Amino acid sequence: MSAATERGSVAGLRVAISAGAGGIGRAMARAFAAAGARVAVCDVNAAAVADLRAELPGALAVVADVGAFDEVRDFFRAIADTFGGLDTLINNAGIAGPTGPAQEIDPEAWDHTLRVTLGSAFYCSRQAIAMLREAGGGAIINIASNAVFSGYPFRAPYAAAKWGLIGLTKTLAMELGAHGIRVNAICPGSVSGARMEGVMQREAEARGVALDVVRTSFLRQVSMRCFIPPEDIASLAMYLASPAGARISGQAIGLDGHTETLQQWQGE
Repeated sequence: MSAATERGSVAGLRVAISAGAGGIGRAMARAFAAAGARVAVCDVNAAAVADLRAELPGALAVVADVGAFDEVRDFFRAIADTFGGLDTLINNAGIAGPTGPAQEIDPEAWDHTLRVTLGSAFYCSRQAIAMLREAGGGAIINIASNAVFSGYPFRAPYAAAKWGLIGLTKTLAMELGAHGIRVNAICPGSVSGARMEGVMQREAEARGVALDVVRTSFLRQVSMRCFIPPEDIASLAMYLASPAGARISGQAIGLDGHTETLQQWQGE
C-alpha cells in the first residue's frame, strides 16, 4: 500500500450512518464496508434494513427513527455493545419536506422536517461525542445541501433545516476541535435516485407540467448539467473520515457540479 493510499484508508474505522439503508446512506454504507470499515446503520424503513443486512452481513443494521431521541439512544447503545466504540458519525437522515409558499406550509410539516433533518443530527451527535472522545478523536460528517449557499424558494422547511446543519457543523467544530474531532458538512446538489425523482414528480404535479420539463429545469441550474451520483458523496465522506482529512474541520463543502441558481418556481 502506498503512503497516499494509506492516508486515505478507512479500514478498521467504526462508522455510524443514520438513514443508512437507502439512497445516499446505502451508497456510503457499501463504500465504507468495501473499504474495510465496520459499519452501523439505522433507518426507519424496516424492509430496507433487512435488505441491507442481507447485502452487508458484517454490518450492524437496526430499525430506528432518528427523529425520536429514545430510539437514537438505543442505536448508539447497540453500537457500543457491538463495536465497543465509534470513530465516525455520518448524519445523513433528512426529508424533502413540503413544497409551496411559506404562508401555505402546514406548521406540523415544518416541525416534522426540522425534527428529522436537523433534530436528528443533534440527537446523534450528542450521543456520539463521548464515544469519539474516548476513541481519541474522529469525525462527524453532516449531509447538508447546496441550498445553504443561497436559499431555496418554496422549500422553506428544507432550507431552514439544512442551514441549521451548517450552524451545528461550525459550532461543533469549535467545541470539539481540541479533542481531535473534526466536523464538516457535505453540501450536495440534486442527487440522482428515487428521492430526487419524487421531488421532481411532486413539483411537476404542482405545476401541471411533464416530469421532463422539471428535470430539464433542474439540470439547467447547474454549470455541469448533472445530477450527483450517491457514490460521489460516499467518496468524499470516506476522504473526510480518513487520515487524509485529519485537518479539515468546520467546512461546508459543495458537491454539486456548480449550482448557478436554485429553482425559482413561484406557482402557476
